[in-house]
Amino acid sequence: MTEKILIVEDERTLLETLEYNLRRQGYEVETADNGVDALAAARTKRPDMIVLDIMLPGIDGFEVCRILRQEMNTPILMLTARDDEIDRVVGLEVGADDYLTKPFSMRELMARIKALLRRVRLIREEMTQPPAGQALTPTYTYKNLTLDTSRRELKVNNLVVPLKPKEYELLLFLAQHRGQVISREYILEKVWGWDYIGDSRTVDVHIRWLREKIESNPAEPTRIITVRGAGYRFEG
Repeated sequence: MTEKILIVEDERTLLETLEYNLRRQGYEVETADNGVDALAAARTKRPDMIVLDIMLPGIDGFEVCRILRQEMNTPILMLTARDDEIDRVVGLEVGADDYLTKPFSMRELMARIKALLRRVRLIREEMTQPPAGQALTPTYTYKNLTLDTSRRELKVNNLVVPLKPKEYELLLFLAQHRGQVISREYILEKVWGWDYIGDSRTVDVHIRWLREKIESNPAEPTRIITVRGAGYRFEG
């Protein structure tokens, strides 16, 4: 199946250059030149990846990324003309998967795109396979908590609890490794798919959000336990 890439860039010449080169590589390409159209295209076209410029008219790339990350797990590669570490950190904190500063070589961009798409394919394969030595479990049930992998649905006390895509993947990963202490860095690598060690605060924030949805008392969790200096353990 041909992979679809959404390019969001307000510089017309660069947008056309990116579109031309990606099509030559065999990708299906959608384009947008502002933040509002980018959100609409991402929601309707459901691309496999988004190449997103930061400096956009209307809604900037940071805000587009933040909004989309709440709705989908599509990998996002951010582009910027500013070589500023603060921009890079903000981009990663709002959910970008990679970051490239202009000017860049087309070869480097293509390599980054291929690496991100390959990483996503591997993650999806891992998430559909059980850990070594375990049988595939379509449904995980722990007293009042049920995680249905076929429907990607969480129920607490028989009521459906909405989960953001990354919250679901994190909870599934923890459930598949229940009883094991897992470091933040390993969670980042396996759930977020980063090749480098990202900011562990990303994991902590998502753990807090999950606790608010599955714990009777999030301040004194009994499901997702913090193991000081080591990481987290999911108790079945």
